[in-house]
Amino acid sequence: MKETINLKEMFQTLKKRFLLIIIITAIFTAISGIVSYFFLTPIYQSSTQILVNQEKSENAVYSPNEVQTNLQLINTYNAIIKSPVILDKVIKKEDLEMTSGELNKLISVSNEQESQVVNITVQHENPQDSKNIANTIATTFQSEIKSIMNVDNVSILTKAELGSRIKPSPILNMAIALVVGLMVSVGVAFLLEYLDNTLKEDRDIEDQLGLPVLGAITIINIDEATRKNGSKINVNAIRGDSIGS
Repeated sequence: MKETINLKEMFQTLKKRFLLIIIITAIFTAISGIVSYFFLTPIYQSSTQILVNQEKSENAVYSPNEVQTNLQLINTYNAIIKSPVILDKVIKKEDLEMTSGELNKLISVSNEQESQVVNITVQHENPQDSKNIANTIATTFQSEIKSIMNVDNVSILTKAELGSRIKPSPILNMAIALVVGLMVSVGVAFLLEYLDNTLKEDRDIEDQLGLPVLGAITIINIDEATRKNGSKINVNAIRGDSIGS
């Protein structure tokens, strides 16, 4: 029974502070949207793919051992792509104002398991730059690997396109802010209710003073009572006798 009463009180508290909850939640959501759209720097991403595979003539025979060799080389290629040997040339070609270490942080190289396709992904504040850098890395690596490894088994599978925005996501940030704002506002509502020590009900008096309630004095609206009874109420009779007049 006690749990039912507590649950009812919780709903009453939420109902009482409903406007406060809405305002706080709306403020959190609005601030998140403003910050996401106007203050956070957007990041764009472009990707290109290269294929590690020795070119074959029409009469060449497929060799599983050669495919396995290419797969083993991919880990080495991934390290070479992000090395200063390649990145310094990319910086020079694209006239970038950054070091190879700074450019390295913008690049990620990966390949799926047992796949000869290598993905080169670039994240940049400018969508056009992300595209150009990704494509330049692929072409530079394709040309330089011939002299570095003395092999010619890299071809560009797909070129990078204009970068798409990946972060920040205003919608996601606003959704998170809405949930956080809702949690905070509910917490504030219960805190205010906890700090409110005014007596509101008969049971509050009994709980605080430990005394039974014998009766209650109600507020009588004279105008409303007059309309209901259809007769005029003697105000002096209600208030008591006048003195001195």
